[in-house]
Amino acid sequence: MHNHRSIKRSGLILLIVASSIGLSACSDNEVGDVSLGIFTTKDIKIDSLQDPLVTGVTCHISSIEANLDLADPSDSSIACRQTGPITADMLTKIDKSPSGEIVFKKSKSIFFKNMKVRRILDADSQTLMYISYSTKETSGSYKHSLSTVPLYGTEAYNVVQTTK
Repeated sequence: MHNHRSIKRSGLILLIVASSIGLSACSDNEVGDVSLGIFTTKDIKIDSLQDPLVTGVTCHISSIEANLDLADPSDSSIACRQTGPITADMLTKIDKSPSGEIVFKKSKSIFFKNMKVRRILDADSQTLMYISYSTKETSGSYKHSLSTVPLYGTEAYNVVQTTK
């Protein structure tokens, strides 16, 4: 009987490890994968994200994935650029509140840690801001990174006025 429990426990551990590997598998958005060396199971993954409403913006997000861990580190970096037209019609569809809206979400742990990307419009400077952040505190900090896309030179420039 003791041997049967040991097999069940080993099976449970194997299932948890397999689940964590599945969580860190390639996403449909992955465009880069950089190994951090042969003595680590951590890689830098780079995802490409086209804003679903402002389709003229593409963001590249890099983050660490730990292939055999149950949770990935919280660090991430984001860079967003105009890669196509940004129209006035696109801006009419976005959330213009100070907290903006989530445009991308990726699980980083089986313990409910997520990495999110939020779009916020700064109407004063006519700039779209994209912030990537972790939903769990790590070492006393919520890890985050910011990138901006100016509307200057696009059809959407000065379409949304400030409300001050």
